[in-house]
Amino acid sequence: MLNWQQIDTVLLDMDGTLLDLNFDNHFWQEFVPLRFAELHGLTIDAAKRQLQPRFKAMEGKLEWYCLDFWSAELALDIAGLKQELAGLIAVHPHVTEFLDAVRNSGKRLLLVTNAHRDSLSLKMEKTCLQQFFDEIISSHDFGFAKEQQAFWQTLQDKHVFEKHRTLLVDDSLAVLRAAQQFGLAHLVSISKPDSRQPVKPVAEFAAVEDFRALMPGL
Repeated sequence: MLNWQQIDTVLLDMDGTLLDLNFDNHFWQEFVPLRFAELHGLTIDAAKRQLQPRFKAMEGKLEWYCLDFWSAELALDIAGLKQELAGLIAVHPHVTEFLDAVRNSGKRLLLVTNAHRDSLSLKMEKTCLQQFFDEIISSHDFGFAKEQQAFWQTLQDKHVFEKHRTLLVDDSLAVLRAAQQFGLAHLVSISKPDSRQPVKPVAEFAAVEDFRALMPGL
């Protein structure tokens, strides 16, 4: 699938790519509505009806990923609630062997995530994946989400890389489209970001279920 001779820099997303998106899906779709319902004396269904349009309105914006924003919006300690569910944080199968292989190949390896630094810290504490990366970048450091062109321009300004020799692996089609628009040459989608959901059909990018498919030639 990949010609590794043409790749110097590897950019990897975190949630849904390296980590099972089940944690985040369960957190936002079930646990936050539960706590919101308890706070306001609502049924869970009523809480979900109130929250879903508020969540939808922020998709693709930096605020969607910002724990401080949602803590203020919902009057809930979002970072604290994530700690309560931290036992669900899990690394996808074959991720660490892929990361080992990339490191051993001498390629530059960057974690590039929309996750808020509090969420990022919790997940690194639980998974210890930070040891594999040359740099760990949160879009909150730049003030732009990965869906925005300004993120990619700032990333290139601060962490110089050649677009035509850079690989991005991400589960978000919106992010992959933004990276494609910016000019990244090698783009791969993760088609099974949530272990409890079926494989997502992906037509516009090369897609893999797990990282073993990317290892030949590495």
